[in-house]
Amino acid sequence: MRTYAVIVAGGVGSRMGADIPKQFVEVFGRPVVGYTLESFQRHGDVDEIVVVCIEGWEDVVERYAKRHNITKLSAIVPGGASVQESIRNGVFSLDGKAQPDDIVVVHDSVRPMVDRDVLADVVEKARESGAAVTSMPYNEQIFVVSEDDPEHTSAYIPRETIRRVSTPQAYRFDLLRSAYQEAFDHGIGIDGSHYTNTMMVVLGHTLTLAKGSDRNIKLTTPGDLDMFRSWVTDSEEDWF
Repeated sequence: MRTYAVIVAGGVGSRMGADIPKQFVEVFGRPVVGYTLESFQRHGDVDEIVVVCIEGWEDVVERYAKRHNITKLSAIVPGGASVQESIRNGVFSLDGKAQPDDIVVVHDSVRPMVDRDVLADVVEKARESGAAVTSMPYNEQIFVVSEDDPEHTSAYIPRETIRRVSTPQAYRFDLLRSAYQEAFDHGIGIDGSHYTNTMMVVLGHTLTLAKGSDRNIKLTTPGDLDMFRSWVTDSEEDWF
């Protein structure tokens, strides 16, 4: 049984306010996606890496991989018009290579601080159940906005009943491949803010909750980059 990582680097990231896609913004001389690739390269559970790349930046990924010995990189595939189309492209690129019971990890390139044990846990749980997602407890109170008056509320959601989820997510290949085929054939779970996990739930699949980490932030704003720089300065070895 092999494990493939589909690293999604197909977005523009306009909220970062940079002149280039945020996954290629450099931190201490390395692009953000480079840190992500190195995390997956060093992880013993990952056999191959597929990068779904925004058009025009493929050479940057390829040069970085050669320079930094990212030997697990097996393919760079084009991104799509949406994040779901990009992920689908990455999953479909495994046709003829991945076996039905192989595991596919889907991960955002702009989450460079994925801990070793977080990745190991989501892969292990996907091997057991077929579908797993990184998760964390939600520690704030959640109130529901009134339908009649958005400035008032009279209902809340007990925080013990919810989890916040992110990538890495992991799925058995045959399950994931058929889900994306069904989703795009029928236009289910692929629009707006949908991601692999929400699509799977909409299609009727159950996800296993795997462990997460507060450091596994998504680099979306300049403030996120500042936080990432601070963590890198403290110690790479804690999370590589």
